[in-house]
Amino acid sequence: MKILITDPVDPQCSEILRAEGFHVDVRTGLQPSEVQSAIPEYEALIVRSSTDVTPDIIHAGTKLKVIGRAGAGVDNIDVQAATRHGIIVMNTPGGNTISTAEHTMSLLLALARNIPQAHQSLQKGKWERKAFIGTELAGKTIGVLGLGKVGKEVARRCLAFDMVVLGYDPVVSREAASKLNIELLDLQQVLKRSDFVTVHTPLNEETRGLLGEETLSLCKPGVRIINCARGGIVDETALRKALERGHVAGAALDVYENEPPGDNPLLQHPHVVATPHLGASTEEAQEKVAVQIAHQVADVLHGRGVSGSVNADAIQLSMQGDLQPYLVLAEKLGALTAQLMQGKLRAVNVVMSGDVLQKSGPVILAAVLKGIFESLLSEPVNYINAPLIAQERGILSSDSRERENIVYTNLVRVQYETDKEKRVLNGTVFGHHNVRVVGLDSFHFEVNPEGHMLFYYNADRPGMLAAVGTILSKENINIAGVALGRSAVGGKALTIMNLDNSFSQGVLEKILKIEGVSEARLVKI
Repeated sequence: MKILITDPVDPQCSEILRAEGFHVDVRTGLQPSEVQSAIPEYEALIVRSSTDVTPDIIHAGTKLKVIGRAGAGVDNIDVQAATRHGIIVMNTPGGNTISTAEHTMSLLLALARNIPQAHQSLQKGKWERKAFIGTELAGKTIGVLGLGKVGKEVARRCLAFDMVVLGYDPVVSREAASKLNIELLDLQQVLKRSDFVTVHTPLNEETRGLLGEETLSLCKPGVRIINCARGGIVDETALRKALERGHVAGAALDVYENEPPGDNPLLQHPHVVATPHLGASTEEAQEKVAVQIAHQVADVLHGRGVSGSVNADAIQLSMQGDLQPYLVLAEKLGALTAQLMQGKLRAVNVVMSGDVLQKSGPVILAAVLKGIFESLLSEPVNYINAPLIAQERGILSSDSRERENIVYTNLVRVQYETDKEKRVLNGTVFGHHNVRVVGLDSFHFEVNPEGHMLFYYNADRPGMLAAVGTILSKENINIAGVALGRSAVGGKALTIMNLDNSFSQGVLEKILKIEGVSEARLVKI
């Protein structure tokens, strides 16, 4: 069997694979069309971040059994296309955790003590000791935004420097954080109290611009910002303005909105420390991911098992035709839970009824948890690790069954609890593949959980739908569908709209100003 490696990967990878009896070709720097032309010969493809594994490449890989990413993310691989073709996609999560945490600490220290600026000054023949007076870490407060694998390692190291560590993470319980000596708070409290803020969240619709003009203004005057996670989480324009007016004393950046960043004004600011995305760039990290992906790919091709996969579970479950649409439903119910919930998640219980679901409790629960965590975490989430992620974060998860439902043949009910609320989402499948959400708390309706969706409560009286529709019309937002539920005539109603596109926070605020409208929330599935 033949394996193609198209990105620079530590030589140990190919050495291990050749020792396993495979023919390995290392061809770096190929254009997409060249990869597409070459791939029909190979059973496996190994990449890092330079090669974009597109649907065309996947379709051309008629022999492909596995695509391996020697690194944590799989942003450059079309996982859905691979899944449809029955190709296993795997990565090496955790291989660069320590290197990224240590790089964060390097930037933190360099920022606190003005080390790069002092070095440049000395190289120019100057002796400016008073110009580079720094600040000690001991006794200072650092806010860690995102308590995944890297965030936790950074927190441990900051504690070793006698820092006070505050944490923000919507899916970590206070109990789990306290075991790490981290005080878990909401975002505003973390920002208001922190002398340093370091970012370790994934980049998604919820976290893009997480540190922007408004949130940066909440920070302590003189705060210092570190970002070794993903470009775009910190709004670079807002950060530059905050630096220029002195509200932010300094920033250390390893990632950027555009990479390479080109002529970025931030890089010229005297109080900015910058590195070219070096978080995972250590010899140890490169060796770890190379060795790890080599063994994972060899195991798959030799039939010894699958580890580190982001989609093998989906491939196996897709063989169960009756269950597949309910897995899609469960993930969508999880995604809705993640976007509708208020407060910190404490418990999730999935109740199932119907013959199709009677023996599928753990799998359906895992699918719900996958939907919850997928948009909230930077680490890969699948059916295998989702329950473990819940356990690590102190979130209780369980599944149970009821014999039948008087309305629906098969029903999935997601009951979740946060520190602020308890709520229930219900869903079912009509026919073979028509996934529908059919209830939220005491409200009954039928809606397709797809695309952009607007949820809001309103008084049950004439004109409410028209008032919201008028605002959306003025913003050129087309309504694709509407579902309504109400508790009683003239009481409280729930309206759900499927929209063709998203809109700004300002539009949401206009809707909330309508008399009788409350708790408006825009979600994307």
